[in-house]
Amino acid sequence: MTLKTRFAPSPTGYLHIGGARTALFSWLYARKHGGSFVLRIEDTDLERSSVESVNAILEGMTWLGLDYDEGPFYQTRRFDRYKEVIARLLEEGKAYKCYCSRERLDKLREDQLARKETPKYDGHCRDLDAPPSADAPYVIRFRNPRAGQVVVDDRVHGRVTFSNGQLDDLIIARTDGTPTYNLTVVVDDMDMGITHVIRGDDHLNNTPRQVNILQALGATPPVYAHVPMILGEDGKRLSKRHGAVGVMSYRDQGYLPEAVLNYLVRLGWSHGDQEIFALDEMVQLFDIGNLNAKASALNVSKLDWLNQHYLKTLPAAHVARHLSWHMGQRGIDPAASGPSLEDLVVVQRDRAKTLVEMADASVMFYHRPEGYDEKAARKNFKPEAVPVLEALARGLEQQAEWAPEPLHQVVHQVAEDLALKLGKVAQPLRVALAGVPVSPSIDQTLTLLGKDETLARIGHAIDWIQSHPQE
Repeated sequence: MTLKTRFAPSPTGYLHIGGARTALFSWLYARKHGGSFVLRIEDTDLERSSVESVNAILEGMTWLGLDYDEGPFYQTRRFDRYKEVIARLLEEGKAYKCYCSRERLDKLREDQLARKETPKYDGHCRDLDAPPSADAPYVIRFRNPRAGQVVVDDRVHGRVTFSNGQLDDLIIARTDGTPTYNLTVVVDDMDMGITHVIRGDDHLNNTPRQVNILQALGATPPVYAHVPMILGEDGKRLSKRHGAVGVMSYRDQGYLPEAVLNYLVRLGWSHGDQEIFALDEMVQLFDIGNLNAKASALNVSKLDWLNQHYLKTLPAAHVARHLSWHMGQRGIDPAASGPSLEDLVVVQRDRAKTLVEMADASVMFYHRPEGYDEKAARKNFKPEAVPVLEALARGLEQQAEWAPEPLHQVVHQVAEDLALKLGKVAQPLRVALAGVPVSPSIDQTLTLLGKDETLARIGHAIDWIQSHPQE
């Protein structure tokens, strides 16, 4: 039998970072064992589900590179199948119609809480001979076993035992006939041949109910692995107050997908003290038996460190492909003018922690400065800077080979000819080119800008200095 895992998000928002981790663990396990990875969209909550959320989930999966072998399957397209299963359970006496009113159920719950009992349905309609009236509304409940236990050998938490006496007859179809979560997930896992379910441990209490339904349908339950939730850096349940909790917000903040995947895999899984894992290495080493039973907390500093590692070590062309989106967000078409992004990555990769930092620092190569940093201009654009810039312009104009080493020599030669320290030449030039006092090395900056653009910016700086005399 082929091993098969699944990721089954509800499309009620973005792809949450916790969901992305679950998807990654499921994907890794399937890839390691030659199995299949299924994407299933659990969209039966018609009021909260949306096409936009579905697209956000698919976009997040694509950005992370978590390709699926089957799907996406949509539960809203399987209602006929769910009705067929519900009808079978009714026919076999494994489910029944419940006519209890909301008022009765509320009173039942109130009384149970007053007696300090765990609220649950009391089975009032379980053996009802006839409906209260021909047109009485009803829900359909699963006839849960009242005796015995459900034993779940969870791959994270170990053996967990549930008493059937503590489980009530859960609703599997609402008054309008629509199926509920615990029914749909069981039918889907059964029909799709899911062998291993890796999901958040907030679903652990649903597991005995689902196991009982599966057994009532004659199906073998999958192997379960319930992973603890991800906490914020303050140790509290992850929420929007902790910052980025949606996968694409990490893209927007300038993280590479490789860094996010490496970051996620270490939130609940480990292999010795190793911190950095290439994706192929994750597939080779991952095992659900090594998942941690304790919750993991976000550590943004760790993510920054990982991202900087991947910015430095991944092929420049790959980093450039992701940088391109960020440049586009700044109104820049890298293919229209300016240096190639690949060349830019080589120059900037040691200077940035994120693609946002890299993009912000690279705008200068595509747009001339609209002005000059006030403090930098006051320090470097004094009247005596004009002859320095004019000498640089003459030297660069005569330079036939536009490459770092010969351009470096031109700057040094001007400093020597004018009997100035290198900084007195390079800094006015840097501010003239970048508008700010910080840029890559001056020879790299000159090379990337190109000859015509360099001379144009030097000329503009000279004009600016002459029209802005300092006191």
